[in-house]
Amino acid sequence: MAAAWPAGQASPAAGPPGLLRTLWLVTVAAGHWGAASGAVGSEETPKCEDLRVGQYICKEPLINDATQEPVNCTNYTAHVQCFPAPNIICKDYSGNETHFTGSEVGFYKPISCRNVNGYSYKVAVALSLFLGWLGADRFYLGYPALGLLKFCTVGFCGIGSLIDFVLISMQIVGPSDGSSYIIDYYGTRLTRLSITNETFRKTQLYP
Repeated sequence: MAAAWPAGQASPAAGPPGLLRTLWLVTVAAGHWGAASGAVGSEETPKCEDLRVGQYICKEPLINDATQEPVNCTNYTAHVQCFPAPNIICKDYSGNETHFTGSEVGFYKPISCRNVNGYSYKVAVALSLFLGWLGADRFYLGYPALGLLKFCTVGFCGIGSLIDFVLISMQIVGPSDGSSYIIDYYGTRLTRLSITNETFRKTQLYP
């Protein structure tokens, strides 16, 4: 038979160890609540430019009739106004936290544009087609030496005129100053694609 613990004295099983266990549980619980409340309190309002696709809509750029490029094109970059969707809360371009209704500008999205200097693609193609044998296309694009050579040789006996027509039509030969042709903004523009070491390559799966 087990001996009874003397009256007036606390049993070791129900004494300080049990109290310490209770204090430890309370401390752990308080720590979890504090961490959770801290995480909620530290959550920052996102910037409007970090919104996902579908949470905002951007306007089409305003096109300059003379250059056929966005009116605010600078250093190959232009900006368009973007409007967050209604009931979206984010920090606008000024850093102010705003509750949007769909009609306020949230941020300005950069888009690419081209540097043009007055050389028309349509004019270059027309000159190459009809007066290429006289070198008019090369004179127009800023290649006077080649233009004079084509003039003296009647377009390299027609072969040079044909080659230049193909090169200009494919926009391979452009203005001598390195600028781009003036082409309708929503027209037939060609984009050259190149592969470098930075290009992502998808793994080929074979059956």
